[in-house]
Amino acid sequence: MTTKRTKMFGLALCFAALLPAWVCAEGKLGFREIWAYLMAGEERFLGPQLPVTDIGYFGAGLNSYGKLIGVPKRAGLGNFSGRAHLVIAEVGNYALTHFVLDPAYPLRNALIDDIVRAAAPFDGVQIDFETVPADDYEHFFTFLQLLRARLPDKLLSVALPARIDAKTDRFGYARIAALVDRVIVMAYDEHWSTSAPGPVASIEWCRNVAAYASSQIPERKLVMGAPFYGRAWADKSLSRAYKFSSLAELIAEKCIAEIQRLDEVPFFEYAEQVTVRLFFDDARSTLRRLSLYRALPLRNIAFWRLGQEDPAIWEGLALEGDSTPEALESRGEPFRG
Repeated sequence: MTTKRTKMFGLALCFAALLPAWVCAEGKLGFREIWAYLMAGEERFLGPQLPVTDIGYFGAGLNSYGKLIGVPKRAGLGNFSGRAHLVIAEVGNYALTHFVLDPAYPLRNALIDDIVRAAAPFDGVQIDFETVPADDYEHFFTFLQLLRARLPDKLLSVALPARIDAKTDRFGYARIAALVDRVIVMAYDEHWSTSAPGPVASIEWCRNVAAYASSQIPERKLVMGAPFYGRAWADKSLSRAYKFSSLAELIAEKCIAEIQRLDEVPFFEYAEQVTVRLFFDDARSTLRRLSLYRALPLRNIAFWRLGQEDPAIWEGLALEGDSTPEALESRGEPFRG
C-alpha cells in the first residue's frame, strides 16, 4: 500500500509540473481577484469558504428625481474579510440617466454628494450605468472624473458592456481605464430576452470580447465578467391584442365550440403547444470560459451573481497566493489595488 501511495504521489507531482503556471497543483484555476455580485437580502449565499476577494453589493440606484436610494448597509456582509464595493446601478431609464449626467441640470453634483456619503463604510464604489444615451458619453466621463476626485481613497470601478472592436466601443475602454481602478467587462447577454435563442455568453464570443478588452485595458485593471444565470426562449409568443375582425379566423382555426362570459365579457380558452429552448451555464462551461480568460493571461474575474451558480464551480477555483485580504493589506492595497 505504501509503495502504491508513493507512486500516486509521484504521478501527482509530475502532473502538477506539466500544468500551466495559472493552474494550481490540485487542478484548480488560480485568479488574483475573484469578484462576486451580491443582492442585499441574499447574504446567505456568501459562504465563508468561497474564494472571493471582492463583493459588489447591490441595491443602490436612482429614484425618479435622481436621488440615491437603496444603499445596503455594509454590516450586512458580516465578517467578510475582502473588499466591499457599493454598486450604484441604473439599467432601465435613458431619460433619467441623461438628466443625472448632464451638467445643465442640478442633479449631478447632488448625486455625487450622495454617493460620497454613502461610500464611507465601503472599500470601493462601482458605477453600473447601462442606459447612457450616446449624446451623454462625454458627460458620463466627466461624472467619473468628478467621482475620482471626490473618492481618492476608494477603489473606483465601472461596469461596461461587452464589445469586440473599436467601432462598437463607444464608451472608450482605454479612456475610462486610464481614469478608474477597475473596469468590469460584462461579458454576458450575447443573447438576451428579445433576441434569437442562444448562449448567454458563447465561448467564441467571449474569446473575442476578452481579446479586444485586453488590448485596451491594462491587465491589472481588467475584470472579466461571467454569468451564472441561464435564459429561456419560446418558439411562440401568444400574448397580444386582437381586433374583433380577426377573432372569427382564430375561433375557426382552434375549433372553439363554446364562448364563455365573465360579468358579460366574452372569453374562450384553447391549448397551444410551445417549445422552449433554455441555455444555461454549469461548472463545466463556466470553467471552460474562465480557462480561456486565464490563458490570455487575465487574472481578475467577476460573477453575476451569487445564489445563481452551479455550486460545483467553487471546487474548480482558487485564489493565487498573493490574493488574500492579508496579502493585499501587507502590500498596502486595501483600497486602490
